[in-house]
Amino acid sequence: MPNIKVMDMTGNEVSNIELSDAIFGITPNVPAMHTMVVNYLANQRQGTQSTLTRTEVSGGGRKPWRQKGTGHARQGSTRAPQWTHGGVALGPKPRSYTYSLNKKVKRLALKSALSAKVQDGSMIVVDSITADEFKTKTIVNMLKALSADKALIVLNSVDEKVIKSAANIPGVKTTQANTLNVYDILKYNKFIVVKDAVATIEEVYA
Repeated sequence: MPNIKVMDMTGNEVSNIELSDAIFGITPNVPAMHTMVVNYLANQRQGTQSTLTRTEVSGGGRKPWRQKGTGHARQGSTRAPQWTHGGVALGPKPRSYTYSLNKKVKRLALKSALSAKVQDGSMIVVDSITADEFKTKTIVNMLKALSADKALIVLNSVDEKVIKSAANIPGVKTTQANTLNVYDILKYNKFIVVKDAVATIEEVYA
């Protein structure tokens, strides 16, 4: 079982914690993580892009010149795609990019991402993260003490003071243990988890 230090908000070691092999100790499956990241980014797309086809561009109702006898190539409308100010041929239209993956692939990708963070020493367990008031400096000082800059902070439950105190720090994001996703885990250099949240992760994703 992986065994890592538990720190406090000032960067001092307070204890150790044993992590579940099934969640934090597997061999990371890179193709599964890649598949999950591509899926996440595709699902984030709005799909609102839209171009005007020849039927939607105004004008072009009249044939620009007669069919034969002018020496020009025949034309039926000044809004055909080959004309300047004409419609777009085969352009994008609003559509959904969302697609789903198998539950087993999602589960494997998440476990792989968590295990990868443990193996490269990027996971930091903190005994508790608290803020007495809405103050960015509280979280900034904690990150300095833990030598973390670009970090994902995982809480066990919603704590408005901590979330809002971290909201203005560039490269820092807060989330809850039950809403983790592979993209966020891999995106941030450090994976900071509250000790209580570790138990929740092991329970939810086992």
